[in-house]
Amino acid sequence: MAIPFTKMHGLGNDYLYINTELTPVEDPAGLSRAMSHRHLGAGADGIILVMPGDEHPFRMRIFNADGSEAETCGNGIRCFAKYVYERNMTPDTEFIIETLAGPNRVQLTVEDDKVVSVRSNMGTPRFDRAEIPMDGAPGKVLEEPIRLADGRELKVTCANIGNPHAVFFVDDATAINLTEIGPLVENHPAFPARTNVEFVTVVDEDNIIMRIWERGSGITMASGSGSCGAALASMITERVNRKVRVHLVHGALEIHWSEEDNCVYQQGPATEVYEGLWPAL
Repeated sequence: MAIPFTKMHGLGNDYLYINTELTPVEDPAGLSRAMSHRHLGAGADGIILVMPGDEHPFRMRIFNADGSEAETCGNGIRCFAKYVYERNMTPDTEFIIETLAGPNRVQLTVEDDKVVSVRSNMGTPRFDRAEIPMDGAPGKVLEEPIRLADGRELKVTCANIGNPHAVFFVDDATAINLTEIGPLVENHPAFPARTNVEFVTVVDEDNIIMRIWERGSGITMASGSGSCGAALASMITERVNRKVRVHLVHGALEIHWSEEDNCVYQQGPATEVYEGLWPAL
């Protein structure tokens, strides 16, 4: 039986969505590796399974292009919300999606029955080293020197917003050789669960530019959780305000770290590309 899927993206961060109530998936890791391949598959940063929740209407599971499972995905959850709403799986414009990182409440902006923007609550950030997780003494990781396998030394600031982020401030984030340096940080022995890697250039107190090497997927055009991690690192090092625009390759996300509830909110678009069928293995 062929597997129906829908390709969607959030600012270029693309995933293949599969409704498991219609088509059960026995080996999501293997399926993600096959489907995500840019030349031999449909091409994506991973697959996302649309599932019924345990305590809420929906549950989302994310598998990266290398088959590893991610705790959460900011761009993925916005597209997930668009997917279920536009397929009449819910009439609500505000609901909760379960993830490995915990429940995520989404609020949809709808025009002419189409979801044009989604705001999601990414939860409470964590900064203690053990909660990143990163090896070393307790406390925040603020512009701390880290030596890479090739001998270079960089200064890293870390945050966890459901998944780990290692952030580096540079003069020009767009000039960084992500293919070269990304894997050295992602797989650094200081990060026992590996880590997402963000390079950030601060434009002003309300805007930053970010480029990412995503754990398990490599270079991606955008990342919702990565944008949150980059924004949080900029905030705790007192470079920006608590609401910033994170500028990515194909647009920007708005990130707000609320003082009222200490939660981090991200808002941005979600786009459907096409529907297809993947041949049964």
